[in-house]
Amino acid sequence: MNLTDTHAHLYVEAFEEDREEIIERALAAGVKRFFIPAIDASYTKDMLALKRKYPQLMHLMCGLHPTHVKADYEKELEHVSQQLAKGGYVAVGEIGIDLYWDKSHLQEQTDAFRRQIRMAKAHKLPIVIHCREAFDEIFEVLESEKGPELRGIFHCFTGTYEQAQQAISYNMKLGIGGVVTFKNGKIDQFLNKIPLEHIVLETDSPYLAPVPYRGKRNESSYLREVLKKLSEIYGNTQESIASATTTNSKEVFGI
Repeated sequence: MNLTDTHAHLYVEAFEEDREEIIERALAAGVKRFFIPAIDASYTKDMLALKRKYPQLMHLMCGLHPTHVKADYEKELEHVSQQLAKGGYVAVGEIGIDLYWDKSHLQEQTDAFRRQIRMAKAHKLPIVIHCREAFDEIFEVLESEKGPELRGIFHCFTGTYEQAQQAISYNMKLGIGGVVTFKNGKIDQFLNKIPLEHIVLETDSPYLAPVPYRGKRNESSYLREVLKKLSEIYGNTQESIASATTTNSKEVFGI
């Protein structure tokens, strides 16, 4: 089994006590590749330390999370630009628009999203999108930035079938995680209409743990529960889905 967790915040405080054990459990479960999204500048040091400790396993992204776009976002974007210039990053993410918690910074979030897309293009990197209650706003930006150089992952996809098709039209893979196991998750109702070539797996750990761990801290080993659910949805073996989704992740990230 060769699984790829395309979205895991392994550097955050939630894993401070047992990070090594969690990584060992993931490896034992067949997760061999970990892609690590950024939040803001305050976590860069911890992300780099994780990469140094596990250089073959961990692949870092760089970006400003939309919920962390505040009055000082220009300073944060400068940090992203400086980090990308140093090299070693595999994507710009997670970036996007989040209107669930706070709508007051929509203009700043939109500006930060667009500018980071352009940074990704300049460095020939994919993007990883965070979208919460903002599909129309996200699609408006993607429409204006579309082209062969625009590509990436629509992280934690929770939209409709039509929105899935629209995301795919912008060269985005759909990041599928714990939500697909939820009774009210809804994406399980149409996912089998989406060709497997457009799907990658993720946990978003420590968030959004799949059933039967829902409500608990998520971890990369729980990717097996997502895999199990996709095996049921697609009527394919777990091995074939693991192989296909890992291949898809290699297509996105180039490694």
